[in-house]
Amino acid sequence: MSFLTLDHVSHHYFSAKNYTKALKDVSLSIKEGEFIALLGPSGCGKSTLLSIIAGIVEHTAGQVLLENEPIKPSDKAMGYMLQQDYLFPWKTIIQNVMIGPKIHGTTNAAIRQKAEALLEKVGLPEISESYPGALSGGMRQRVALVRTLLNDPKILLLDEPFSALDYQTKLKLENLVSATLKSYNKTAILVTHDIGEAIAMADRIFVMEANPGMISKIFEVPIELRQEAPFSVRKHPKYQMLFDKVWEELEDKEGTSAELKVVIEEDGTRNENG
Repeated sequence: MSFLTLDHVSHHYFSAKNYTKALKDVSLSIKEGEFIALLGPSGCGKSTLLSIIAGIVEHTAGQVLLENEPIKPSDKAMGYMLQQDYLFPWKTIIQNVMIGPKIHGTTNAAIRQKAEALLEKVGLPEISESYPGALSGGMRQRVALVRTLLNDPKILLLDEPFSALDYQTKLKLENLVSATLKSYNKTAILVTHDIGEAIAMADRIFVMEANPGMISKIFEVPIELRQEAPFSVRKHPKYQMLFDKVWEELEDKEGTSAELKVVIEEDGTRNENG
């Protein structure tokens, strides 16, 4: 049974004189607890699709169903984690984490205890009364993850949450986020430009093309890779095989080669970042 269903979703951006087809006939089905990645060049509609799933943007055509019910703009089932952490600098860490419960009027001692436990789970004990300015970029993103999880969303929407971090911090956070979401059996959708990140974290990869945005191919990540932590996935023999297949699919799409940036890692393998 599908947990999240997109059925022939299209979206047009209208101006005074014409319109732009941002998405065309996007259909996909996601199981509960599944982690998928949306991969493709800039302008292919990845973030627009995420906003539609979140109920922030109303799609022009098609259906978006969560547990067979239409998603509503006010639905609390969605948790959003972005490239920037958007922590309020004048609020303490615990105050930032508990923004959601405060807005919804559900703040109490039990929620505070849960927030403290989540901070400890992600390796940030005893920082509740600190301020964001005292934290590194990676620590701030961990706080953002806790803030998102505290609201107990059914689906986490991750819009390039690691792209502003240095590479070492990014790899550590991939491991942390992957392990945390698996422990809570959370469904997640990751938007990324990074092929390696998509392979390391996802169960399936949806490659998109632009003008208009459509799903061009779906790659199933081998079970051997899905059973490993993201950092270890990059060392697995099957990683490079899948990487090359995804790379070739992206290379076939017009304009993709200008979007991709090759990185030669310490082990000499080709990877993609940015």
